[in-house]
Amino acid sequence: MAYMANGQNTIPLYNGPIPGALASTNKEKSDTAADGIVRISGISFPTMSIYLPEKSKATGTAVIIFPGGGYRINAIKHEGWDVAAFFAENGIAAFVVKYRLPDSATMTDPAAGPLQDAQQAINLVRENAKAYGINPNRIGVMGFSAGGHLAATVSTLFQYSKKPKVVRPDFSILIYPVISFTDSIGHTGSRENLIGKKPTEENKVRFSNELQVTEKTPPAFLAHAKDDKVVPFSNSVVYADALQKNKVPVEVVLMEKGGHGFGMNNKQSDVQWPPKLLAWMKSIKM
Repeated sequence: MAYMANGQNTIPLYNGPIPGALASTNKEKSDTAADGIVRISGISFPTMSIYLPEKSKATGTAVIIFPGGGYRINAIKHEGWDVAAFFAENGIAAFVVKYRLPDSATMTDPAAGPLQDAQQAINLVRENAKAYGINPNRIGVMGFSAGGHLAATVSTLFQYSKKPKVVRPDFSILIYPVISFTDSIGHTGSRENLIGKKPTEENKVRFSNELQVTEKTPPAFLAHAKDDKVVPFSNSVVYADALQKNKVPVEVVLMEKGGHGFGMNNKQSDVQWPPKLLAWMKSIKM
């Protein structure tokens, strides 16, 4: 059943049983910091908030958004709701996914939960494309930080799904993303939270998205600050390099300053990525 949140419809991501879920108590908690950042932790019941543009503005394009938070929280306002409102104002349907956070107490395979939720969101939006007024062949994913890792993962590992054509996004938008789980440039916190403190080499490779790119990987737009001390900007660079080697369209916006977690507004840079993104979305062929 849909209910209203932040002026938008929010629905459960699954109508039936949640895949891989264990019987558990709902420990979800939302905190708002003094700077206005909303952090949701303990997520075991995923949802999707729907932001549709006015029909007169609608372009037929849709973006499914995964907030960041190191696979520990969802920073759902400045990396989710605010971004979705921006898209809707610009004629783009947007869907904010509050995805499950890896936890052996709530799921049989903690590493699989976020990816299952991302694929379910794409499937759900594509199934209801007509009702949402969108083109089923113009559905992209977007993620910030660890949410960027999730967006990149759903863009590379779709080939292993039972329904690869259904869950493959048509494009991806990756903002200061965690891309790699390698020892050299990977974000330790995201890696530990998703695949454990002692991950197998197989899982390190599987979830290092720069190593999973093929010619079928969707086009990507990336934005990163060079002074990011949390997630090195080399994460964006190696993913862009892999896309270029496979002749997949990619655009990278690198800013000299901004650090990490600035969301839509990098106050330390004259270069702002949102206008560049809108121009790229109009130009890209899918």
